Amino acid sequence: MKKYLLLLFAMFLVFSCVPNKDLIYLQGNPIKKNEIKRINNIPYKLQVDDMLNIDIKSDDMELVSIFQKQVSSSTNLQQNISQGFESGSSYFFDYSIDSYGNIRMPTLGEINVLGYTILEVRKKIENELKKYIKSEKNVFVSVKLSGIKYTIIGEINNPGPKIIAQNKVSIIDAIANSGDITTVGNRRKVEIIRNSVTGTEKFYIDLTNVNAFNSEVFYIKPNDIINIIPLKQKSWGVGTTGLQTFSAIISAFTLLTSTFILAKSL
Repeated sequence: MKKYLLLLFAMFLVFSCVPNKDLIYLQGNPIKKNEIKRINNIPYKLQVDDMLNIDIKSDDMELVSIFQKQVSSSTNLQQNISQGFESGSSYFFDYSIDSYGNIRMPTLGEINVLGYTILEVRKKIENELKKYIKSEKNVFVSVKLSGIKYTIIGEINNPGPKIIAQNKVSIIDAIANSGDITTVGNRRKVEIIRNSVTGTEKFYIDLTNVNAFNSEVFYIKPNDIINIIPLKQKSWGVGTTGLQTFSAIISAFTLLTSTFILAKSL
């Protein structure tokens, strides 16, 4: 009996607790600047469902107003925007790339932007405007992504679709914005699912290693899905901390002892 109890106790100690090294982000020596790859500096090419913020300004704002998206000033819309809802201003004021890769602008009509960079889209719009506005007019065109939208699922404290109003978002930003990974989330193998022109791709990144900065997926792209895979400790149903493990050992010991006493009394 004692032999089995000792074996059970040893198994709980070895397998139940999540090691501290599996909980700490970006461990190791800092990367030297000349060793960092420049993968993340490649300009992003637009895809279907991306949202674009396009602003056209001029000395003569009345002239360029015919190219601006006009939105009904309904009470609900104004309330949503004032409350800062993520779907508010971007959905109604910005341009969504449709399934054909087009955006539809007032007066200019449909413009194909699929696979283009932000800079290339700006130049396309400027060229279209030249058909309507004299060259001496001072016209300024601004094109940018309406934030980075991503979806995070799995062992995260606040899962779901998110939008961060930045031009560049790291996976650390995305996780911090979602309440951090739970104790039983696998930080060593975070999965990123990404749609590209070649199809759906899967990538993995080890966030416990400082070399994560060198990964091609350290900076996420619009519409990425981040999947936090659970550790084996969750499927085993054991404790993740010392106190939880001790409680599990006591419960198992009590059950085993009760079973043994019951069996002897029969």
